Amino acid sequence: MNNKYNDILLQQMEESEFLPLLPMNEMGDDKEPLDIPEELILLPLRNTVLFPGVVIPITVGRDKSIQAVTEAYKGGRLIGVLAQKDDQIEEPTAEDLCQIGTVAKIVKLIRMPDGGTTIIIQGKKRFDLKEITQSDPYFKARITLSADQNVPEAQDFLAHIDSIKDLAAQIIQLSPNMPTEAAIILRNIESPEFLINFVAGNMNVDVRDKQQLLETSSIEQRSILLINLLQKQLQFVELKNKVTNNARTEIDKQQREYFLQQQLKSIKDELGADNDMELSAMKKRAETKKWPEAAKELFNANMSKLERMHSSTPDYSVLYNHTDFLLNLPWEDYTKDNYDLKFAETVLNQDHYGVTKIKERILEYLAVLKLKGDMKSPILCFVGPPGIGKTSLGKSIASAIGRKYIRLSLGGLHDESEIRGHRKTYIGAMPGRIYRISKKQKLPIRSLYWMRLIK
Repeated sequence: MNNKYNDILLQQMEESEFLPLLPMNEMGDDKEPLDIPEELILLPLRNTVLFPGVVIPITVGRDKSIQAVTEAYKGGRLIGVLAQKDDQIEEPTAEDLCQIGTVAKIVKLIRMPDGGTTIIIQGKKRFDLKEITQSDPYFKARITLSADQNVPEAQDFLAHIDSIKDLAAQIIQLSPNMPTEAAIILRNIESPEFLINFVAGNMNVDVRDKQQLLETSSIEQRSILLINLLQKQLQFVELKNKVTNNARTEIDKQQREYFLQQQLKSIKDELGADNDMELSAMKKRAETKKWPEAAKELFNANMSKLERMHSSTPDYSVLYNHTDFLLNLPWEDYTKDNYDLKFAETVLNQDHYGVTKIKERILEYLAVLKLKGDMKSPILCFVGPPGIGKTSLGKSIASAIGRKYIRLSLGGLHDESEIRGHRKTYIGAMPGRIYRISKKQKLPIRSLYWMRLIK
């Protein structure tokens, strides 16, 4: 930007209460000599460091500072801006001020309705503080302007400038609170020195780091230090966004699930669904149920489907009956066997007179079973004409060893589905006869002794 454009912007700022979107200069008018008075009025700043060429608004609240900016605005509008060493000090002394600051021009002084004062200042040149000549009612001092540094034309320095632009652009892109105009301003800055000052002045770092940048006289060293600070800032912004995105993803997931659950509840209420109590009761029973892991997984899968279905749909009743039957099966409910051979012999003799050979064979079998202890669900086959005691012998064996007795007649069956059950997709599908008896008698299938009685 040229000096003519700067003058136009300055005139617009003096006539308006708004700030321009673009920076006011690129160090062009800083080459002109400044008419600095013998004693320059000083303005201490907290949490802020002003760089040459940069325009910033300052809200002045301390009485000492208000008098200083008022007096400077009446004069040549030049004021020396220094950062405080400690931001917590309300009334700084000469020892609390940094030794290097920036000569600034007060572009606009605005009286606020609440009695406060806001000034718009533009940094001009760096200076070294030589001597404080006045402390009351405001600071005055003798200063020495810092010598201008020539901008290097080496390739390394140009690479540093490109790195500063890239890092600053990435930070702007990752920062949601950054205005979109910042990237436009960054791309249109041509002066390397002003680019360094502009990025340093608007960077969100500690005041000590900014003051260190201001105190670095070499432009090349200042660019290297700025790159290091930008890299740290970029890492911090990336980490912050990562943490924020992870937290937002988890919250969004919870909100989505809650919203869908509320929608599902509203749909059920609209359709008149009244199956929530039944499903809750089934879940409560399942919590204390002892069953294999495969059966538990199947039950949970069925329950998930039932919760998404309406009770009036045809598939609901089929799936509900299947799940309820699955829940009512005695999966891990075993009886304890009693292999007392004398007691078994007594029971067999009381129930049956004669048939000595078959009773001895049964006792031999029980003895072997007692010794081995690993025979599961064996099958005994009794053959004989009707009325000789085949069925009653099976009942006596169950009574002798302390097991439940089930009589299952398979005579005359021609459909194997009566035994193993139907597919649940069929209309009127029922479990097999064996499973129905197991559910009725509360007897696990794996604990059954099978006796095949052939007439």
